[in-house]
Amino acid sequence: MNVEEGEPVGLSTGLQAGAFLGLYLGFSLSVISVLTDPTQLARLGGLMCTPPLVGAVLLGPFLARRRKPVDLGKRPLEHARETLQSFNEGQGKWRVLSHVKSDGMSIRIDMHDLTNLAGVIDAALPLADLCSVKFIVGRGVQNSRQPHLRKQVLGLVEERVPLTRRKRTAKSIEISPVPTVKYVNQQQKINRALMILLPIFSFFAWLEMRN
Repeated sequence: MNVEEGEPVGLSTGLQAGAFLGLYLGFSLSVISVLTDPTQLARLGGLMCTPPLVGAVLLGPFLARRRKPVDLGKRPLEHARETLQSFNEGQGKWRVLSHVKSDGMSIRIDMHDLTNLAGVIDAALPLADLCSVKFIVGRGVQNSRQPHLRKQVLGLVEERVPLTRRKRTAKSIEISPVPTVKYVNQQQKINRALMILLPIFSFFAWLEMRN
């Protein structure tokens, strides 16, 4: 799914991303420092602290300009409840207010008390293009509230979702988003840059530490 670009991720997120990349470099240099001279504790501490600060200052403003998808700016829970509103079955039965919730990272859809399992799954799968969707189905054992629910939902999900996107946990079946082509390309570029630059930095750092 190709999503439109929204507002920049912001300076705070950019600084954190830059610091993380700097920490990755600092950890690698620290390993070299320990291998060349374990007694240089001050140098070791500097290598662990300085690269994250430098990474945040140099890379933070650049990374802050990267734009996040528009869909991430929406409220997933409200969007999910609006999408599934038509499947309400009334007071005391399945309703979006009581059976559709969010844990902050994913949408949780409790499938208990639901009559139209296939309809809700079909309506909810597009939501998994925006964030993770968890179908709460229980453990599927005989003393469960609805012992056959897990098997029924799993069968419907397996017909509609490839194996790489679904994951089973003790009480739920989770559907993960498909990374966009642009996101995958960006990750490949970052990984390629790290693979090229890190050995170069490490080699020169090793030469310097030997002296």
